[in-house]
Amino acid sequence: MTLDALDRELLKTIADLHDIPSGAVNIRKDGQGIERKSTKNITIEPKQDKSGINIYVAPNTRNEAVHFPVLLTLSGITDVVYNTIEIGENSDVILIAGCGIHNPGSKKSQHDGIHEIRVKKGAKMKYIEKHFGGGEGKGERVLNPKTVLVLEENSIAEMELTQLKGVDSTVRVTDAIVKKGGKLVITERLLTHGDQEAISKINIILEGEGASAEVISRSVAKENSKQIFKPEIIARAKSRGHVVCDSIIMENGKISSSPAISAEHPDAELTHEAAIGKIAQDQLLKLMTLGLSEDEAVDVILRGFLK
Repeated sequence: MTLDALDRELLKTIADLHDIPSGAVNIRKDGQGIERKSTKNITIEPKQDKSGINIYVAPNTRNEAVHFPVLLTLSGITDVVYNTIEIGENSDVILIAGCGIHNPGSKKSQHDGIHEIRVKKGAKMKYIEKHFGGGEGKGERVLNPKTVLVLEENSIAEMELTQLKGVDSTVRVTDAIVKKGGKLVITERLLTHGDQEAISKINIILEGEGASAEVISRSVAKENSKQIFKPEIIARAKSRGHVVCDSIIMENGKISSSPAISAEHPDAELTHEAAIGKIAQDQLLKLMTLGLSEDEAVDVILRGFLK
């Protein structure tokens, strides 16, 4: 398969790819799989009953990665994909997903991605998902990702969920169950501008003794954009959880943040915090004294905040 310039630019933005990687990969473009490759330890197969793929990582797989990005380059397309992923026992792998929409026309382009992930006993997974919208057209760019995650005993999952820019509407849902000794860390970064709207819902159930979860949300709402955050941790065993939501609001942006914690066990330890504010004036002044313009100083602060 040959990638054109637009494909390469989108893959670079959402998956840090400059070409097709040598390891396991599945690239989907405009509703069709255009590149698929398995390895000795990682198998990627198309689903037979619906649109999507199954990814199987063999037990004890180490130091391997799976890339499965999605590209939309047409206006007026709606793409729905269902992916099932199983990380074998005692594995340690990286999953790199994400979607880039380039809308050149006036019709809405939309991608709904549903991922079901099971991290088996003793396995470790790092999951990286980036979303981006671009193109010269006036049509909407819509992304609705949903992840259903199960962490088995003593497994670890680190999730980095990032929305870069250009997405007009998104509803992001993450549902997770963490079993005995499991550990889940979710870091979400979100930037909205113009009239964009974003809703993020994270629901985590700490089901087993010694389970833990941490949710870190950082967001910036610029111009007339709106954001709603609803992260919740429910502890049903002796476990620990923490939620923190930090947001910067600019111009006429609107942000609603409602972190919630629920303890259903007497030995559960749960905490949460949330903060919404403007860029500190002293930060701006300090950078401007170093020779930066106000716009340049704002950009430096936002990039550092969302890093």
